[in-house]
Amino acid sequence: MDSDRHRLSRRRLLGGLGALAAASALPPLPARAATGEILTRALPATGEPLPLVGLGSWITFNVGDDPALLAECTAVMRAFFAGGGRMIDSSPMYGSSQATIGHGLAELDAVEQAYAADKVWTSSPDEGSAQIEASRQHWGVPRFDLLQVHNLVAREANLETLLAMREAGEVRHVGITTSHGRRHDAVEQIMREAPLDFVQLTYNIVDREAEQRLLPLARERGIGVIANRPFQQKRLIRRLEGKPLPDWLAETGAQNWAQFILKFILSHPDVTCAIPATTQVEHVRENLAAAREPLPDAALRRRMADYVAAL
Repeated sequence: MDSDRHRLSRRRLLGGLGALAAASALPPLPARAATGEILTRALPATGEPLPLVGLGSWITFNVGDDPALLAECTAVMRAFFAGGGRMIDSSPMYGSSQATIGHGLAELDAVEQAYAADKVWTSSPDEGSAQIEASRQHWGVPRFDLLQVHNLVAREANLETLLAMREAGEVRHVGITTSHGRRHDAVEQIMREAPLDFVQLTYNIVDREAEQRLLPLARERGIGVIANRPFQQKRLIRRLEGKPLPDWLAETGAQNWAQFILKFILSHPDVTCAIPATTQVEHVRENLAAAREPLPDAALRRRMADYVAAL
């Protein structure tokens, strides 16, 4: 990972120091936002409700041992749990993100509140079990709720490991992931053949290829869907900055572009959870608010997509 991307800047340092104060000012974990509970969708595998907005950790939580930045991430996690969030997603690929999550869970005494989703990411299947155990220790959880084969790396052997773990009660759910719209043919084949609980893929208001085959297949097969890259790693937000929001914005329940994009994703009935990543408490609260009523219906979703496509 590019070290320059994570170089400590004066802006991030000040933001992290601010988070030290913000963390103590946030409401206690059992509190919920006054504007109402966020919406949930049932996991196809078990029927249990899962909040529609989760928390990603790619890049944003790769902060090493810097105390100010760790405090910033902990403040984000505190706001996430206080707002009703549960799923946090990470990977061994994400640098120090797993340890950052573990730090936050320990600081907040929030292990039981998290739906812990991680991945196996190794081309050597013999290393899979050891890698998973190392990840579990970073998180400090007794077991993962979800383990996924990251980007289909050594997918047959690694999925076999995960399925065996599920059978033994060592993980609750298993899945596979892809991103950037890649390898959908392989994903479709695995979805048809393997007893998956989840598939994670890229889906947003402009990246909609999954609507053609993968989302209908997930519904048919009873597989939960995690939508990654909801904002195209901020590129979609930057593209829309300065563009006029529609005069019918209130119909969507959104207040800005970020919520407009998230509401489009979350309103798809086959999406179980979206996992935007952020380093800012304000943004995590804004993301969670997108999972409140109203959500667009099918006709409004088409109108939203057409509006963005025309910009």
